[in-house]
Amino acid sequence: MVTGDACEEAVALAREHPRLAVGLHLVVASGRSALAPSEIPHLVDSSGRFPSSPTRAGLRYQFLPGARSELRREIRAQLELFQETGLPLAHVDGHLHLHLHPLVLRLIADLAPEFGIPAVRLPSEELKTALSLGRVPVPTRLLWSAVFPLLRRSGVRRLRRARIAHADRVYGLQVTGRLTEQYLVDLLPRISAQWVEVYCHPGVEEDDEPANGPPGAGPRELAALLSPRVRKTIAERGFLLTNSADAAALGRGGPA
Repeated sequence: MVTGDACEEAVALAREHPRLAVGLHLVVASGRSALAPSEIPHLVDSSGRFPSSPTRAGLRYQFLPGARSELRREIRAQLELFQETGLPLAHVDGHLHLHLHPLVLRLIADLAPEFGIPAVRLPSEELKTALSLGRVPVPTRLLWSAVFPLLRRSGVRRLRRARIAHADRVYGLQVTGRLTEQYLVDLLPRISAQWVEVYCHPGVEEDDEPANGPPGAGPRELAALLSPRVRKTIAERGFLLTNSADAAALGRGGPA
């Protein structure tokens, strides 16, 4: 998040670890804009904050003509801020997945040649697998399994035309904030796709920082990623640990 409070610290850490692939987490809902409120009055309030509801924000972008041109300028501004860091852009995704909004994704694709966007996240998780793993309420899984495939289908066509790569499958969405070691150990043997992204929010809780999910979620998900059991299962299944930039360079992604 290039407009986030911890952006400078995140950039410094990324520079210390050059093998780390870093992408732009585009914010067009529930966050702060890059441009001044006076430049994008249809998008943000007087303090420069987007609507907290992604549904409200999405409807605004879809039906307010004035919002569309402003949205393009804001997306460009966030890409420019990322570019100014000097870090290679590994991928683009969006806060609360609002980058999947057809208009937002179209603007990302239009700007891809200028900013060298190699990959974009397109969520895709089989309903059968989601229902058998984790503890998310069934209605929530059914809703997500209905909405994300629709957005993905239109997204695949747009990204293919723009020559932007994407993973074949993205797992973990349906257990957001609840990803565990056991979830990964159970998931890995079920995967048949070639390029797979595991979506999670690992972290270390600090007293002076707001929580990013349910209590204990960050440390729990970090422990899952560092688990020797998970690493052993990855090796047994023949997966190669990589990132979106390297996978895109290998020409993977896009057919599913």
